[in-house]
Amino acid sequence: MHHLTDAQFAAILANVSKHIRPTPEEALFWRGLLRVRSVKRGECLLQVGDVSRHQYFVVSGCLRTYLVAEDGKEHILQFAPEDWWTGNMASMQEQQPSQLIIDTLEDTEVLAIDKPGQELLYERIPKFERFFRILITNAFIAQQRRTLSSLSKTAEERYAEFRKLYPSLDGRVAQKHIASYLGMTPEFLSTVRKRVLSKR
Repeated sequence: MHHLTDAQFAAILANVSKHIRPTPEEALFWRGLLRVRSVKRGECLLQVGDVSRHQYFVVSGCLRTYLVAEDGKEHILQFAPEDWWTGNMASMQEQQPSQLIIDTLEDTEVLAIDKPGQELLYERIPKFERFFRILITNAFIAQQRRTLSSLSKTAEERYAEFRKLYPSLDGRVAQKHIASYLGMTPEFLSTVRKRVLSKR
């Protein structure tokens, strides 16, 4: 990991500024806690059994967080394209081994903050605790919405919701990954996709 460029910092500052407004001095202190990591397609940022040590902001590329079931089937919980945050919050906060894998679907550039850095940030600049609380709340709401959607909505509605949530990913990531996220076979997704796109 290495220090970030002005352009990389501008990207994360724009993201954070949607919710809080750091002063120039606060931004400088925060910048000193961030590190850049460039990850090739297919590389892992987190493996099963590892304790998560970082939260990641995606500058470019795309990550996925997934679980491998006992039968070997992959279940994707989240995609994280550019301007998204990701990480295994439970593993990081509780310092427990991860049951999830985070890897890259494309060559990806992330900005990382570790747990000690995050705690120092909260202590020195309390408004960042508010920012991460908003992030966690939004993630919880999104997860609840997704669970309800899987229980009550049609396949077409769920695919349409995916397109709304991740407008840059349809046609960009493999259909098998989108199918895994939606809990469908790739063949069924292909049928659903044709039906939804024909109505537009």
